[in-house]
Amino acid sequence: MIAALDPARYDVRSIEISRDGRWQLPRPVRGQLAGAAAADPTAAASTDGDSDAGLPIPTGGRAPDPLGEVDVVFPVLHGPFGEDGTVQGLLELAGVAYVGSGVTASALCMDKDLFKSVMRDKGIPIAKSATVRRWDRDRVESPFGFPVVVKPARLGSSVGISIVRAPEDLADAVALAFEHDEKILLEEFLEGVEVECSVLGNESPIASLPGEIVPLSSDWYDYSAKYDEGGMELVVPARVSEEALARVQELAVSSFVAADCEGMARVDFFVRPDGEVIVNELNTIPGFTSTSVYAKLFEASGIPYPELLDRLVQLAVERHDRRASLRY
Repeated sequence: MIAALDPARYDVRSIEISRDGRWQLPRPVRGQLAGAAAADPTAAASTDGDSDAGLPIPTGGRAPDPLGEVDVVFPVLHGPFGEDGTVQGLLELAGVAYVGSGVTASALCMDKDLFKSVMRDKGIPIAKSATVRRWDRDRVESPFGFPVVVKPARLGSSVGISIVRAPEDLADAVALAFEHDEKILLEEFLEGVEVECSVLGNESPIASLPGEIVPLSSDWYDYSAKYDEGGMELVVPARVSEEALARVQELAVSSFVAADCEGMARVDFFVRPDGEVIVNELNTIPGFTSTSVYAKLFEASGIPYPELLDRLVQLAVERHDRRASLRY
């Protein structure tokens, strides 16, 4: 991402967050974005061996000093403590503009149970699911028969997810999901084409061309298919009917608005064999390299990666200025 930003316009401070929650203070980087590009937790950023170099946010409870000197923060984070509203809340307290959705939308979309409830209330077709809490873990049955999908309610990147094809395998899948969360979901297994659509904007969001996900390293879109080289193929536009493509774009924007999102999101769908379109999930911080699905879909839609980054920065500034005019 850093390499795609115009050095004549942006001055970047790259801040990394290690697995123990320490914020690494800025190191010299080629001048770009006046903001912070946090490391993807899957990259396991290190602390450089200097115990004084990082700021322990979980115990310190205050915004890192460098944030007071930046114009825009660009969070590039996945999962808990980055995509779930926690970092967004920190940035709100610090009074700093940031790219992407606010606290409410971030927390809502991270919790698949609550997200599905809101989508159902708004009349948006969503995959059926049943919620299981940890105290009911020994009494779990599938209300959808088999196969059935078992997943943590508040995680991402397909971590802890199982497709259970026989009753005798359900207990192990439930145990795996509970290793990652105290609340899990059993979801109906949907046959069909897996399609993703990117959304960009604040008050007037737009949808990209939808793309079809074709897993190559697995029979479903699991962690290795998402992150391993050659694990998947993206086909743009998706190989579904024109009516289904239009419906995906319509529902992508509707889901984005219903969840109170701003800035960016990627909405994931299944298109059934009969053409029915079902929302699966919404990701408020999708993968963000130039080769990630979010950027590729907008590239195919006529918005190249550098322009996409520019637009997101401007959307962050616009929202910050708009909210600053409110009276509290």
